[in-house]
Amino acid sequence: MGTPSSTTVSVEKRETWSSSTGFILAAIGSAVGLGNIWRFPGVAYESGGGAFIVPYLVALLTAGIPILFLDYAIGHRYRAAAPLAYRRMAKRTEGLGWFQIMISFVIATYYAAVIAWSCSYFIYSFNLKWGEDTRGFFLGEHLKVGDPEISTSIVGTVALPLVLVWVAVLVVIALGVTKGVQAVNVIFIPLLFVAFAGLVLRALTLPGAADGLNAFFTPDWSALTDLNVWIAAYAQIFFSLSIAFGIMVTYASYQRRKANMTSSGLVVAFANSSFEILAGIGVFATLGFMAQQQSVAIADMKDLTGPTLSFVTFPAVINQMPGGNIFGVVFFGALIMAGFTSIISILLGVAASVQEKFGLSQRGSAILVAAACAIPSVLLFSTTSGLLALDTVDQWANNVGIVISAIVMTVLVVWVLRRSRVLARHLSTVSTFKVGRVWTVLIGFVAPVFLIIMLVQKVISLINDGYEELPQWYLNVFGWGTIVFVVVAAAILTAIPWKGRDDETFTPWPPIEEESR
Repeated sequence: MGTPSSTTVSVEKRETWSSSTGFILAAIGSAVGLGNIWRFPGVAYESGGGAFIVPYLVALLTAGIPILFLDYAIGHRYRAAAPLAYRRMAKRTEGLGWFQIMISFVIATYYAAVIAWSCSYFIYSFNLKWGEDTRGFFLGEHLKVGDPEISTSIVGTVALPLVLVWVAVLVVIALGVTKGVQAVNVIFIPLLFVAFAGLVLRALTLPGAADGLNAFFTPDWSALTDLNVWIAAYAQIFFSLSIAFGIMVTYASYQRRKANMTSSGLVVAFANSSFEILAGIGVFATLGFMAQQQSVAIADMKDLTGPTLSFVTFPAVINQMPGGNIFGVVFFGALIMAGFTSIISILLGVAASVQEKFGLSQRGSAILVAAACAIPSVLLFSTTSGLLALDTVDQWANNVGIVISAIVMTVLVVWVLRRSRVLARHLSTVSTFKVGRVWTVLIGFVAPVFLIIMLVQKVISLINDGYEELPQWYLNVFGWGTIVFVVVAAAILTAIPWKGRDDETFTPWPPIEEESR
């Protein structure tokens, strides 16, 4: 028997993942990115070594997984990318969805540049083209880094691979969820884990690897009394899971009606954290080898985190390794796969939002979004000031923009709209792992409190201390200007009338037990 008309579910044609495995691999592909490889090891080392695992796991359980579940609940219940999903939850919250999508747009423009660098270094690895002076090669010959300015001087060694990256992204997004995004992740994610596991095993056989692991895992328990260490743990979990900027809302919207959402989320979260720890082992085993070769302590080494770890320190290590070019090919191949699976998740959310708002075809929205991202990407991040612009935009987008998004999202859902009970019920009816009052406390109190502390501390630091000794005008343009751009663009997109799907007739899925009556 059918359900009464009062609980009739609106039927809409929407592509879905072919299976839960496809969804999980795609979500892992989004979460596991470049930051897992070059950010986590350095943050852990600087924040208490082995002791950092304690706040890291606490942050994962109290903020990372709960907010990931929140993204899943919104996307799955309201079956749309972030702007339309929030609009369906409450019309006045559409702007938050566009704020998240515009953060994704900004991140995609510079994230593609790092993938382009990885493509170049993949080629360089075959003959170790970077030579002995890896820093000079990266900053000079490869990027041709100049003064902080608004440069129009395009660097060909960056622009060409960057254009190719955007062409590849366009093709995948245009193919859609199943034939494009899922197909890439089904191939790349297993390959990525196999390749990186091989790198770690090779690193563990290097002389000095044990010294690196001791430096990485030796606990400094006094660090647990430092608030900054806990903030660093929450920041790492938060940024590495791809939460609160529209990606997981969009991914969840393509899940099937009775998909097991919370169990999938647990697999994604712990797979992401496992990869981070694996990356830490590989990176510090390799750094231990380099430290022994140079007869220095790891504590005295530079470039233990960020892009320079991958493009300066690792090439220097590869130079000294037997069979280093093979190590280099696999390492930079892994970076390409990790970066590419992340950027297609970022762009899928943007393309889906544009498609829904303006009533475009899947291919049309993919072309429009890829072109709109590629143009500023090439013009800003393949110039002689591209590295400085990238570093500055990344700092503000991640440490200010995404944190604001998460605070507003959690406060709106729990305290203003009071939708946490409805969303908890939705998750519990489709999942084996149930959520309830504890989840509401975590997303409504614990997570926003830590996020507010993080945001206030970061904003005060950026205002008082600036960033990387860059001129204030430069920080105003590429730092604070990024946040202004996101806010203004979100406001404009919200104000434009809907030309796509008519959300007035949308009905959220009722609980499964109601459908079976």
